[in-house]
Amino acid sequence: MSVVYLDNNATTQPDPQVLEAMAPFLRERWGNPSSMHAFGGNVRRHVEQAREQVAALLGADPSEIVFTSGGTESDNAAIRGLTEAVPAVRTVITSRVEHPAVLEPCRHLKEKGYTEIELGVDEEGRLREEELGAALKSAPVFVSLMWANNETGVLFPIPRLAPRLKAAGAFFHTDAVQAAGKVPVDVSRVPVDFLTLSGHKLHAPKGIGALYIRRGTPFAPLILGGHQERNRRSGTENVPGIVALGKACELARLRMEEDSRRMAALRDRLEQGILASCPDSRRNGDSVERLPNTTNISFHYIEGEAILYHLSDLQICASSGSACSSGSLEPSHVLRAMGVPFTAVHGSIRLSLSRFTTEADIEAILRELPRIVAKLRALSPFVPRPAAKGG
Repeated sequence: MSVVYLDNNATTQPDPQVLEAMAPFLRERWGNPSSMHAFGGNVRRHVEQAREQVAALLGADPSEIVFTSGGTESDNAAIRGLTEAVPAVRTVITSRVEHPAVLEPCRHLKEKGYTEIELGVDEEGRLREEELGAALKSAPVFVSLMWANNETGVLFPIPRLAPRLKAAGAFFHTDAVQAAGKVPVDVSRVPVDFLTLSGHKLHAPKGIGALYIRRGTPFAPLILGGHQERNRRSGTENVPGIVALGKACELARLRMEEDSRRMAALRDRLEQGILASCPDSRRNGDSVERLPNTTNISFHYIEGEAILYHLSDLQICASSGSACSSGSLEPSHVLRAMGVPFTAVHGSIRLSLSRFTTEADIEAILRELPRIVAKLRALSPFVPRPAAKGG
């Protein structure tokens, strides 16, 4: 049986066109783009072309794009870069369901004396916007809210919130790692100050990402030691990765509508089939305002990890949430914030699709998963059993 890969929110398969674009910069064009000589200096134009490709996906100016090592660095750079550059900001606002790359830096600031506010979500994973009004009273503030949740796929209303936050004088960062390339993201219309992007979530390799910094936004660089990236991120540029990210963003921009429509159809087929064939199962998250490629489903009375192990034995790849917190025995902080029932919170799995997901992949899951769930339930001591009749 070939591998069935439905863990694309953790990482995606590099697109063959992306690999083809980056290969020359590993073999022939390996010079340093900051060099004075032509062999290295000629590489610079390819870095700038990639910057233009990333900017085009986001509706940004190329000068506002800073290349990084990925989403975690970009999130940290935005949060720490703004708060260091603007000492008057002593309040940071985020949500309880953010990725650890946002939650941990914000909680670190709390340990240093900042006021940290974590907004709640409702049972569908939607942001409790009413909590935001009270939190904004202590201006100036820094707000970091994800565009799309990595575990449930739920979309926060960033296009609606951004003008409100700007009007209140807040600095605003959005982690768009899961959203970019799957739903429209246009910073020319959505006035965020910072936006995070990660290459390996949209068919580029790992180890490359970008941070959008709106022109004029105060920013103190996280990494010092060189003049690269207009003094905003020191270190010799990862040219193969940068070229790959540029190509991946170009493909995402050209294919987004088609890919998203196809993924949503396959996701709905998968989700409906699971819910129909597995009793005591539930979808976690809003059914409408979500990514086209993601479904998160809980199975009452059994462990999600056990499901994943059985799927893995069949070469079917899924996850129980963020890959950054895999191995933890604690239930998902996202599902806990949503109030998922105790009997289901440990039994959740995330299935995330990509442009390479096939109908055969969906059929494999629908064939094998109900058997696994039934087997685990038969062995589980937590499944309610009919009371024995008295003699």
